[in-house]
Amino acid sequence: MMSYDFDPTILREYDIRGQIGKNLSEDDALALGRSFGTFIQKEPPICKKHVVCVGYDGRLSSPFLSEKLCQGLKETGVRVISVGLGPTPMLYFAVKHLNADAGIMVTGSHNPSDYNGFKMTLNKAPVFGETIQSIGALSSAGIITKGEGSIEGYNIKEIYVDRLIQDLDLTRELNIAWDAGNGAAGEILQMLTKKIPGEHHLLFENIDGNFPNHHPDPTVDENLIDLQNLVKEKGCDLGIAFDGDGDRIGVVDENCNVLRCDILMTIYAREVVKNNPNAAIIGDVKCSSIMFDEINKMGAKAVMWKTGHSLIKDKMRELNAPLAGELSGHIFFADKYYGYDDALYCAIRLLNALSHTDGGLSSLTSHLPKLFNTPELRIDVSEKEKFDLVPRVFDSLKNQANDNMDIDNIDGVRVTTPDGWWLLRPSNTQDVLVARIEANSEDGLERLKNMASEEVKKIGYTISF
Repeated sequence: MMSYDFDPTILREYDIRGQIGKNLSEDDALALGRSFGTFIQKEPPICKKHVVCVGYDGRLSSPFLSEKLCQGLKETGVRVISVGLGPTPMLYFAVKHLNADAGIMVTGSHNPSDYNGFKMTLNKAPVFGETIQSIGALSSAGIITKGEGSIEGYNIKEIYVDRLIQDLDLTRELNIAWDAGNGAAGEILQMLTKKIPGEHHLLFENIDGNFPNHHPDPTVDENLIDLQNLVKEKGCDLGIAFDGDGDRIGVVDENCNVLRCDILMTIYAREVVKNNPNAAIIGDVKCSSIMFDEINKMGAKAVMWKTGHSLIKDKMRELNAPLAGELSGHIFFADKYYGYDDALYCAIRLLNALSHTDGGLSSLTSHLPKLFNTPELRIDVSEKEKFDLVPRVFDSLKNQANDNMDIDNIDGVRVTTPDGWWLLRPSNTQDVLVARIEANSEDGLERLKNMASEEVKKIGYTISF
């Protein structure tokens, strides 16, 4: 018996993630390799060939975790193909390109540098929810398959870059600022920009797990300041930023205004709806009402769904949706692409859209109504209680329900009033509650802020605006 118990707090909804030296170690990586290798060989076997691709990001702990993960997989008889250091979407691409059964990416995504974890996927489906719990249960029970597998390296970088370029369709050259944030997309970005016509200005393209310049999370406005300054200095047509593992995008226009990803979705949807009339297009619960309204106006069917990259991918498969997006920057193209979140590919599609217009990037969104909103607001809470807090808010709101208030609990709680809406939900990746507020006027925004603040105070916390 090789039983091993993971700290239950690291078995999250759509990945495994923890803090090095606290609840995540090389022992966890080895145990995951053994239990995941067993999982894909269960009776009846989920996968036929027993081939798993493994990649890792630029964090200091990632190479060691990757080595132990590969060892654990090998011990179960799995053939491991290691694609090495790169962004998460490169690992997803490797699984598709090599027709592997599954893939595991060692990454802490956008979390602080002492965090790390594992994103898992099957060839045609994400791994999340109860499946992650069942993999943990295999390890705890010591139900581990034994075999003699193998580990081999495979350099897929050039092939991946060529696939990204395949859908490039520029009608004019652009002047572009890029910020890799010292994250895992840096090397691929350097290779990619050499093949894109136009002028390119790169920031922080050297991979550094200490993230010495700024935190690699493009949803936080302060992390885009360097990019905005570069756009202004160089007179760029736009600026594009990536998170720590390259699966989330951040964008600023030629005027240095931040384009939230729900607004980006209205740009992407134009071409996608032309290619896929009447299709379902998915946005998560944090997305603007503008996005859902605009997609419906285009003739598609806008669908609101739960937050989480694995949950979104699963819903895309169910609805055969060609496009989906989350406010956090995960955008998923199944139109011409594979249906996973790839920020580098999203950059290509954005450049195409911009090059086909005579105006700047701002011209693609200038027709949208002006709304007043907040970015994602994070409220630090205890990991142990975070999932119990929002149901208490929901219960409180139910007692106040009236004809002017709609309460949706598809994922957390989203409250809609004549002023607009506000959302509160527990994060699956951090020990925080996430809030967002959107209104059709400044006064309305203040009223919604006050309403949200009062409800959060009832559970013992405050929102900082």
